[in-house]
Amino acid sequence: MAALGTRLLTLSIGGTDYTAQVSNCRIVSGAADTDFLTFADAAAGGAREYRLAFTAVQDPAVDSLWDKVWTAAGTSVAVIIKPAGGATVPSATQPHFTGNLTITEPDGDLLGGEANASTSARFTFEVEWVFSAKPVRLVA
Repeated sequence: MAALGTRLLTLSIGGTDYTAQVSNCRIVSGAADTDFLTFADAAAGGAREYRLAFTAVQDPAVDSLWDKVWTAAGTSVAVIIKPAGGATVPSATQPHFTGNLTITEPDGDLLGGEANASTSARFTFEVEWVFSAKPVRLVA
């Protein structure tokens, strides 16, 4: 078994690698908010919603992840998450997770933040984007 470490995850959004701009990345799930619950969903415990949640550095330069949020909100994009790092080909021990989601702006801070005396501290922003369906685990 290959347990996941905390230093190797890579994140690609719309075909661009944003790993160097992200400090926290998760696939989270929860009960879906729905006005119509089918009997099949109810029997399975309820409909689920999957989200890509991440924290990223505020970098307003063109082609940054922050810029992607600023300029492409409402756009559907493909995402690839490689929790074991940069393995080019997924495997049974290093699967990749893929899906499509819609870019949205965060609720809360988008630009700026609190002062800090550290020379390495950076302003960050947090978002949660909803997947169109449960992400797919690729193993080969």
